[in-house]
Amino acid sequence: MTNEREQKTILVLGGTGKTGRRIVERLRRRGVPARVGSRSAQQPFDWTDQATWAPLLRDIDTVYVSYYPDLAVPGAPETVGAFTELAVASGVSRLVLLSGRGEEEAQVTEGLVQSSGVEWTILRSSWFSQNFSEDYLLEPVRGGEVVLPVGTVPEPFVDADDIAEVAVAALTGNGHAGQLYELTGPRLLTFGEAIAEISTATGRSIDFVQVSPGQYADALTAEGVPVGVVELLTYLFTTVLDGRNGHLADGVQRALGRAPRDFADYAADTAATGVWDQE
Repeated sequence: MTNEREQKTILVLGGTGKTGRRIVERLRRRGVPARVGSRSAQQPFDWTDQATWAPLLRDIDTVYVSYYPDLAVPGAPETVGAFTELAVASGVSRLVLLSGRGEEEAQVTEGLVQSSGVEWTILRSSWFSQNFSEDYLLEPVRGGEVVLPVGTVPEPFVDADDIAEVAVAALTGNGHAGQLYELTGPRLLTFGEAIAEISTATGRSIDFVQVSPGQYADALTAEGVPVGVVELLTYLFTTVLDGRNGHLADGVQRALGRAPRDFADYAADTAATGVWDQE
């Protein structure tokens, strides 16, 4: 029997991002109407412009909440909290929040969603594998040298496809309300080991170089990266990647009843697309 909730339109904020577009694709393949919330959508959504929120919430009762650039940035709890209040007042009865594993600041926003009075699910995710292929690390990988301010701290890289599948389950199915899923991959890797696996998958020599946080911030600033982004990246590498996330969690298994995807499989499949080929 088809779940009645699946027949209603689901709002996917960040619907063109790494997790959001995967969620939209999966929902539509299942015949579930999905409304994309992004600044580039036909009816735009902008976290910095509250006037864009209400139109997107019309006739919506389920929302995937992905905040840009990150729940750890100043003002995120206030913004997401205001959106949550409006969503509930507009008739939304289920919220699925993408959060960051090991980010104490993000937990403030989690608490606001958890106390909203409607069904909620928290997806507390570790570092995305796809950051190497769909984000700012793509060009360094292509160029053969990845420079980061992180050493031998292990991280359980999680595949964005796994996050999307857990999100779809929580958005459309039963049994996920009130659950906080910590989403990780099946093993721990340092960034150097991850780059080595990408190197093996591509058949190319790709070096990993560790620098100090100050050197990293200076290099980003010299490239014209905005101050806020530099501060966020420095925070992620120096605070979140301090070893606090150096253990596995069972969120994918609990939500989907299967093991998470391994980084080696991600690297092999991504290499086969040619996205990491030198230009």
